[in-house]
Amino acid sequence: MHRLRTTVARLRPLTASQTAQTISRPRLLPIEGGLRTFKPARHLNTSVAAEPFLNGTSSNYLEEMYYAWLENPRNVHKSWDIFFRNANAGAPPGAAYQSPPPLSGSSQGLTGLQALMGAQPNLEKLVQDHQAVHSLIRAYQVRGHHIAKLDPLEISCVDFDDTPCTIGFQNVGVYGLAESDLDEVFRLPTTTFIGGSESSLPLREIIRRLEMAYCQHIGVEFMFINDLEQCQWIREKFETPGIMQFSLEEKKTLLARMIRSTRFEEFLQRKWSSEKRFGLEGCESLIPALKTIIDMSSLSGVESVIMGMPHRGRLNVLANVIRKELDQIFCQFDSKLEAADEGSGDVKYHLGMYHKRMNRVSDREITMSLMANPSHLEAVDPVVQGKTKAEQFYSGDTEGKRVMSILLHGDAAFAGQGIVYETFHLSDLPSYTTHGTIHVVVNNQIGFTTDPRMARSSPYPTDVARVVNAPIFHVNADDPEAVMYVCKVASEWRNTFHKDVVVDLVCYRRNGHNEMDEPMFTQPLMYKQIKKQKGVLQKFAEKVIAEGVVTTQSYEEEVARYDKICEDAYNRSKDEKILHIKHWLDSPWPEFFNLDGQPKTMHSPPTGISEEELKHIGNIASSVPVEDFMIHGGLSRILKGRANMVGQRVCDWALGEYMAFGSLLKEGIHIRLSGQDVERGTFSHRHHVLHDQNVDKRICIPMNYVSPDQAPYTVCNSSLSEYGVLGFELGFAMASPNALVLWEAQFGDFNNTAQCIIDQFISSGQAKWVRQNGIVLLLPHGMEGMGPEHSSARPERFLQMCNDDPDVFPKITEDFAVHQLYDCNWIVVNCSTPANYFHVLRRQILQPFRKPLIVFTPKSLLRHPEAKSSFDDMLPATQFKRLIPDEGPAASSPEKVKRIVFCSGKIYYELIRERKNRGMDDTVAVIRIEQLSPFPFDLVKAETDRYSNADLVWCQEEHKNQGYHDYVKPRIRTTTNHTRPVWYAGRDPAAAPATGNKKTHLTELQRLVDSAFDLNAFSGKI
Repeated sequence: MHRLRTTVARLRPLTASQTAQTISRPRLLPIEGGLRTFKPARHLNTSVAAEPFLNGTSSNYLEEMYYAWLENPRNVHKSWDIFFRNANAGAPPGAAYQSPPPLSGSSQGLTGLQALMGAQPNLEKLVQDHQAVHSLIRAYQVRGHHIAKLDPLEISCVDFDDTPCTIGFQNVGVYGLAESDLDEVFRLPTTTFIGGSESSLPLREIIRRLEMAYCQHIGVEFMFINDLEQCQWIREKFETPGIMQFSLEEKKTLLARMIRSTRFEEFLQRKWSSEKRFGLEGCESLIPALKTIIDMSSLSGVESVIMGMPHRGRLNVLANVIRKELDQIFCQFDSKLEAADEGSGDVKYHLGMYHKRMNRVSDREITMSLMANPSHLEAVDPVVQGKTKAEQFYSGDTEGKRVMSILLHGDAAFAGQGIVYETFHLSDLPSYTTHGTIHVVVNNQIGFTTDPRMARSSPYPTDVARVVNAPIFHVNADDPEAVMYVCKVASEWRNTFHKDVVVDLVCYRRNGHNEMDEPMFTQPLMYKQIKKQKGVLQKFAEKVIAEGVVTTQSYEEEVARYDKICEDAYNRSKDEKILHIKHWLDSPWPEFFNLDGQPKTMHSPPTGISEEELKHIGNIASSVPVEDFMIHGGLSRILKGRANMVGQRVCDWALGEYMAFGSLLKEGIHIRLSGQDVERGTFSHRHHVLHDQNVDKRICIPMNYVSPDQAPYTVCNSSLSEYGVLGFELGFAMASPNALVLWEAQFGDFNNTAQCIIDQFISSGQAKWVRQNGIVLLLPHGMEGMGPEHSSARPERFLQMCNDDPDVFPKITEDFAVHQLYDCNWIVVNCSTPANYFHVLRRQILQPFRKPLIVFTPKSLLRHPEAKSSFDDMLPATQFKRLIPDEGPAASSPEKVKRIVFCSGKIYYELIRERKNRGMDDTVAVIRIEQLSPFPFDLVKAETDRYSNADLVWCQEEHKNQGYHDYVKPRIRTTTNHTRPVWYAGRDPAAAPATGNKKTHLTELQRLVDSAFDLNAFSGKI
């Protein structure tokens, strides 16, 4: 209704009676072959078949005309007035439209219909010609980008399957028009702005203006958008005559930015001709493009911009957009530069930056963050979105008006990487939307050496954006003014509609994939053309000098001025002796660390809480804190069971998690838990979101009722994505150290589809980019006989990436446990009790630094009667147990113990049951290693020294080449100074994580526990 009134309002104002008339309206139903049928409202008595001349006509156009006629019959041509009157009168199919009789004498004696039509000769041709013109206009709007001059090299590889583009002066016959019609005047439809203030134009002028709007250096894809208001907004931005105008000041600014962009690359080429830098040559207009987006966004009120990009042009963006100190960039090219001790570091074109400065256009302070990114080009996309969402959340920016994201892409990666789709797919989900992202594609028209015809199945690399109805603005990157204009429009779009938009900069790579590459091997014709191609700065400078915007002298002075800036910075860079990666940090937490980036303390406080608080949180967890809220009967039994546990002072896994979350929320720590089905929990154990059984979409989250002044709790089911969602949550965790951000896999082994985020960002992020992060991964793990796909979270992969040395026994100090955590790259645990899970979650926030935490969570233990913890294990002065010693008869007489069985996780409960059945409680000690990495050398040593006469066995339910064995065995051997062998009890090596046969599973389980308790023989080897 709103869109209709917007359209009709341009014809004439609505009266009150006309407004009332529009309350109930029919819809036009488009089907293949054109518009066929009305579905009338009460005032249309029958369906009406449109005549053959309507075939192929835009349904939107006819719908708008019909609505306009309902407002006032004079709003449409008299022929359409007759058509709609006949339809309303119940004319049968085929009779709604009637051609007028030829003129012969007066109108006396004519039928009422003929009188209404008037004496207009050739009315049918007139209607048909107007329809043809309207179809022609629509064709330009839909297909104009096909013939736009987008490729600076004029050798575009875009393949439209040789389908002819039927627009242009030479194709008017396709629409039933003749060359003689070019000078005829036609009334313009309401769905175009090419007329400006004129409502009619000659056909020749109509085509000329359409060519100027859609077929020059800008190609616009937007007609797939199903929102009329948005389409009209875009039409107005590109069709309005003379709209793409720039002031002298804007042109001077654009020239200055082009100079900086171009001369920066030329300076690097002169100084370090044999170094890789992934320069921007061939797309120098990217820098003014980004600066235009930031300027316009700042004017709209944006205060923070988070950016992600691949390596091409990163140094230029750091220098001229983020404004990183040039000497800090240049010193990275010095091969003699020593690395500081923060970590391994990374190559210069992977690093990020955080900077706050004044925007000269808006005179407002703006914060810019360029996220560090590995060579996995698009992997940073969801990370940027997560950080953007977090900043919006913490600043109360619910509409994305103050914080926004910009993502840069390469054409081949944008089309080829599935994470691009996953990121777009998150763009409108309530818990993941960032209210619009501006995507800028640096379209090299080639991927390394791969031709587009071999790299994608769609004409454009940007076609993936159509899935979310994002408008796509293609632009010739050798036209800086056109680039600047589409970036202005993109910024206005994002500020107006808060939806994604794509700017496709069609350009080329002057130097190949990198400065060491020889592109002529594989693209000889393209690079012959590139060698002849005049640089974009030279072309633009000649243009503005010819226009009188600047003089040749002032241009040369501006070039010399920037060259001197670079040279001075180069001289200063020689004084740098040590590279401090922390200067390139993209997510600083100044309130969390000291000025030197170190923790303010190395003390980790106890993580227990008072009994009163445990009972309070337990009561919340077992109740529905909203009146008249009807929950499912099965859920009532679950809540009653929780209440009983609280009364008995015990908790199971779900209640232990509730205790940890509730206590942290009460202390002001925001918690965000996301993943597939996390609200209920994959195994129906969590139930953090209650659903009213009688009222649709009415929910209750009891965790948000813990305390009046608590922090908010966010729990959200995600899309069926691991790669994108884990990247998003990682980015969210980067924004603040004072939040507990958790991602739970539906099953632990599903983490392997997010392996890129785990490998490139989580395990090595601090070493490469000095970026601490406290994200928690909850990975359901355990051999339950459910087959190979739902058993193992692949602990061996996480442990293989741990950075502690298996062959060095560390020096044990008073704060050994804390220092060990600080030195590790991430923490890997497999808790066997709810209390330990409770403590490790609280420790994650209370410790004075942030490390990723990998938790192998249980499945069967969620309801195991023995897997419960007393409140006593969660009270003040209690804390996480890195190792849980045997507390049975064996501990009373350690000298009598013949065997220590070390284990981790669920297998413990199988072992103690078997030990009891065999009557070996006093001869075999079963010890749980709860924190696998960093390895508890000190506690393992204490246990092996205590049971000095016992042999050592590592027991696991996973196969020998999987699980923890290869990680744990050498560390236990180091602990005993290689004086005692470590035997293995477990499944044999295998390719699959588990068998799919339940009987085989049980047989394997019995065999491994038999070997663990057989004091005379082993099925495994040292």
